[in-house]
Amino acid sequence: MGVCRAFLVSVAAALLWAGAALGATQELTVQASDGTPLACGLVLPDGAPPDGGWPGLLLFHRLGETHASEEAVATGAFAPAGYASLACDARGTGASGGRFGLDGPRETQDARDLFGWLAARPEVSDTQIGAFGVSLGGGAVWNAAAAGVPFRAIVPAGSWTSLRTALAPGGVPKTGLVAALAQAVPAERWDPSLATARDELLGGSVTAAVTAAAAQRSAKPVLPRLTVPTLILQGRRDFLFDLDQAIAAYRALQGPRRLYVGDLGHPPGASPAAEQPSMLAQAVAWFDTYLKGAPAGAGQPGVELAHDPWNGTTASWTKLPATYPASVALPGTSVLAPGSRVSRSARLTGGPHESFGAGSVVVRYAGAQGWTRLVASVSVAGAPTPVTVGAARISKPAGVATIRLLDEVVSLPRGQRLTVTVGASSADGLFAGEPGAGATVTIGRVTLNLPLLRGARYR
Repeated sequence: MGVCRAFLVSVAAALLWAGAALGATQELTVQASDGTPLACGLVLPDGAPPDGGWPGLLLFHRLGETHASEEAVATGAFAPAGYASLACDARGTGASGGRFGLDGPRETQDARDLFGWLAARPEVSDTQIGAFGVSLGGGAVWNAAAAGVPFRAIVPAGSWTSLRTALAPGGVPKTGLVAALAQAVPAERWDPSLATARDELLGGSVTAAVTAAAAQRSAKPVLPRLTVPTLILQGRRDFLFDLDQAIAAYRALQGPRRLYVGDLGHPPGASPAAEQPSMLAQAVAWFDTYLKGAPAGAGQPGVELAHDPWNGTTASWTKLPATYPASVALPGTSVLAPGSRVSRSARLTGGPHESFGAGSVVVRYAGAQGWTRLVASVSVAGAPTPVTVGAARISKPAGVATIRLLDEVVSLPRGQRLTVTVGASSADGLFAGEPGAGATVTIGRVTLNLPLLRGARYR
């Protein structure tokens, strides 16, 4: 699947970090509580288990992949560190039976069933079990923990906590990415009720069915009651699951928590292979602290931001780093027709800067006829990929629209012009679709608001 491929390749390459892979893999089938067969792999460390059994991990794979990708992580990183890992094809994918439900209630029950199966193994501790998952797998980890599966520590990576805001920020679906996600699982394997919501989202509508399906698959409302020790691995550049998904969790969680922000994730994240060992080492250290009782060390709470591009250097804080606001007014008047966009640019004073946090583009508009949404992108002159994008619905013929931007952590060179482009769609295809013939809107004053990182210490 295109939106995950770069990350998958880099993870596979990174498994060389521990030298020769250790651990024995057993391919097996686990029956879920509803009788559905789940194709799984159990990876055990070499040698005899310790008294009480090895600490255990449930590993959850990415969309479009199988448990084989997580077996590679287990043999390359977790088994050498002394963890027994169980990874399974999500229902409706790979060799597992059932219908694909995108980390819905049935998948959460599967996680509970797999936890019980792993805890019952004589060579595995029944009290020291954690979970690790990336993207779709990270959603499985979040939702299972929120539902009360008794993990002792979790590491969700590159994932969501609010599926609705991830897929349809401002009430506008990211149709380009949703289409790519929909193609990762054959249509006949989707749960029929979820397929309805999928098709409505692809059609550009956030219906009651979409809202209900997203709510069933979002841990965010439960996070203030969640105390499980949580290491969040999230990408500084990810147009599918932006950093705000992780920051919302970091702020809400009540137990020990740590946030690592690196180049992992979906496009436009680079996912360099050289960074993966560092992230996997952070996961091992977190599990060592909370499953083995090791000294905190790298498992201590806080926030860490990796340099971009990755060079082994990071900046660390004991809490979310301080930011300061930057605002640029872009006056003018432009009339838009379907397929057209208006671009205005200005320079930020000082610099270099680094964005951190969800900014906004505020648009004064008038004369809207047949125009139901505004999409904004922010770019640096000469850069092929936008700094950030966002969208908002409009329902009145005139007014002020505040477009919340995706939370992307991007270096902004000194002296370069920032360009804000407004239309009904984005040029990168993230937000696709145009209003019908004859639609029009007049764009007036545009204001760009960006939170900027104060004192990034790796510079």
